[in-house]
Amino acid sequence: MVTVADVMTPDPVTVMPDDSLRVARDRMAEGNFRRLPVVQAGRLVGIISDRDLCRAVNSPFVLRERWYDDLILDQVKVWGVMTANPITVDAGAPLVVAARLMRDHKIGGLPVVAEHPQGEEQLVGIITETDLLQYLIELLEDGEDSS
Repeated sequence: MVTVADVMTPDPVTVMPDDSLRVARDRMAEGNFRRLPVVQAGRLVGIISDRDLCRAVNSPFVLRERWYDDLILDQVKVWGVMTANPITVDAGAPLVVAARLMRDHKIGGLPVVAEHPQGEEQLVGIITETDLLQYLIELLEDGEDSS
């Protein structure tokens, strides 16, 4: 059985709730990510996506100057636009569980958690639609090789 841990990206890049939107945007750009888990004191508290950032900065109803966008990026904090208490998946869960959660909730990625020895959940990875597609490609290529 293939598990989430077999396909996920381990140790994802994260942001903290009090980081500015600019920090989140820059980390997404540097790693070419579309979402980042939000952690505080080692605990997952949310997730922020590129769509969240776009909604915060780019209103189709307001025309404004560039300095205003810079002000929003520097002053608004991640906690103001993140999704709190995101849907997660356990690292040991079958891969199909993550795929169904993403499909059913129409989301492109899930933080992956594992139970810490003290009983708390700890962020250990992230699984995205890109990870699932990469796994599917590998399966299909392996199938072609055996024919």
